[in-house]
Order: sequence, then C-alpha cells, then structure tokens
Amino acid sequence: MSQDRRYSFEFFPTKTDAGHEKLMATATQLASYNPDFFSCTYGAGGSTRDRTINTVLQLESQVKVPAAPHLSCVGDSKADLRGLLTQYKAAGIKRIVALRGDLPSGMGMASGELRYANELVSFIREETGDHFHIEVAAYPEMHPQARNFDDDLQNFVRKANAGADSAITQYFFNADSYFYFVERVRAMGVNIPIVPGIMPITNYSKLARFSDACGAEIPRWVRKQLEAYGDDVKSIQAFGEQVISTMCEELLQGGAPGLHFYTLNQAEPSLAIWNNLKLPR
Repeated sequence: MSQDRRYSFEFFPTKTDAGHEKLMATATQLASYNPDFFSCTYGAGGSTRDRTINTVLQLESQVKVPAAPHLSCVGDSKADLRGLLTQYKAAGIKRIVALRGDLPSGMGMASGELRYANELVSFIREETGDHFHIEVAAYPEMHPQARNFDDDLQNFVRKANAGADSAITQYFFNADSYFYFVERVRAMGVNIPIVPGIMPITNYSKLARFSDACGAEIPRWVRKQLEAYGDDVKSIQAFGEQVISTMCEELLQGGAPGLHFYTLNQAEPSLAIWNNLKLPR
C-alpha cells in the first residue's frame, strides 16, 4: 500500500461537559495513530456553531492534529461565514469541509444567502484564496434529496469545478457503488481525490435509522444477519468489524485514496478496522 494515502476521523460536538471530555479522550487516543486530520460536524442550520468552533480549536491546539471544521451555508449569512473563515484562518486551520448542510426541521427550502455547496466553495475561494484545502461531500448512492442520479453527479461536478480540492463520501456498505460513482465523475472530467467515508457497525437499530435517513443502503444479507443477532452486542460488533474491514480492504486495493472514519466519538470500532487493515501509524 502506498504511503501517500490519507486517513482521517470525524467527531460531532457534544452537548454536555462529560460528553466533551469523552470526545477529547477519544481524539487523544486516535491522535497516537497519526491521522492526517480530524473533522468536526456542524448541526442543522448552524445549531452547534459555538460547540463546533470550540471543539475544532481545542483539537488543533491541544490534541495537535490538524482539525477540519464542517461549514454549511444553510441558515448562515455571508457575514456569518466570513466571520467563521476569519476566525479559523487566525487559528491556523488549513482545511474545511464545505457542505450545503441539513435543513432545520420544518424548513422546506434553504435559507441564507448561499443555497448550495458549490456556492459555498466559490465563496470560500473568493474570501480566502488558496488558504484552505476544501473538502466536499460525495454520495455514491445518491443524495436522498436529489431528483435522480445524473442530477446528483452534476451537483458533484459543480462543487469540484467551484474549487474543491477533494471529497469525502457519505458512508456506504457496497464498494461497487463507490467505484461506479468514481468512474462516472472521472468520465465527466473530475479528477479530485474521492475518499470513502467509513461507518463502523456497532448498533443495528441506530445504524438502520441513520441509514434510512441519509439514503445509505444496508445490503439485505448484512441486515438479516444483524437482525438475527438481536441484542447480542458482541456478535453484532464482531460481524460488523469483519464486514467493514473486508470492504475497506477492497476499497484500498481498488485504488481508494484513503479512508475517513465516522467515529460517533468512539475510538475502538474504528481502530479495530484500522488494525485489521494493518494501516501505517
């Protein structure tokens, strides 16, 4: 395996002090694996803005791993976004994950001066030039709100052409969907690295709920096996670890430029996969 692949971990900002302490402990543990960066999510309509900022600044300054805040344009004015970019730049942040963002419940249409992720990417470039490495989202199984797959591919191409440096995918459980997506966008002239997003399997009911909401398909054979384990957490985790490790191996052998782990603020499930793959430390 080549050494120029990149590996990263994602966290979400917590609502409690105890949760935040756990997050920082998880981050410290993962930092010893020398990841390329940590990313931190941003709630619908900027609902976790302050917690996201604080978490990102702490990861960067205390845990000493480059931090990449998610930035979304839904519900934020250009002035808000400009303020955040200035703050991040001053703190030495070099990478941003630029997203349209989830609409807060009850909000039918995007509000804010920027409505789409490609507009946000253009805005960041206009305001800050090449200071930030900009990540965007990719949806191998199609964004749940896209009209059709071709439309979704066009959306992705627009984001890339607006100035994105690389992309992180929504999680999936079928490597073929990733390879097909990459093949399609390459044919459309997009050559930025597209890193698979990896979701460890630890809890079936939570995973099923998440997956239904974001359009990630759990293959029937995986679903049936997880259902068969019932409340047997150990078996669910052991099977999940095997399924995801095998898929990651297939992705890396097939040329994926790295892996991005959705940790849900836990270290062990991602590290179990990392160790199974014998990834570099």
